[in-house]
Amino acid sequence: MDIREEYMKVGDRISVKASITVYHHPSCKGKAFNIEGSQGEIIAVINDWHGRPISPNYPYQIQLDDKLKVHLGDHEIEVIS
Repeated sequence: MDIREEYMKVGDRISVKASITVYHHPSCKGKAFNIEGSQGEIIAVINDWHGRPISPNYPYQIQLDDKLKVHLGDHEIEVIS
């Protein structure tokens, strides 16, 4: 079992703890938008590709709002209760 699966799992509520700028936010297309402090849910933990194990740098797929999904690493997010 991957250590990431023991620490954070699909369905966990998270908060973004690092200053991260995205340019694909639906309400600010093409403009800088900082997601620090945003809250969302882990919707996938990526650790294989077509059945082959991989070690991605940003393994957590996070749903931050209805239209925004981002891939983040464990150093950028924290689990909230």
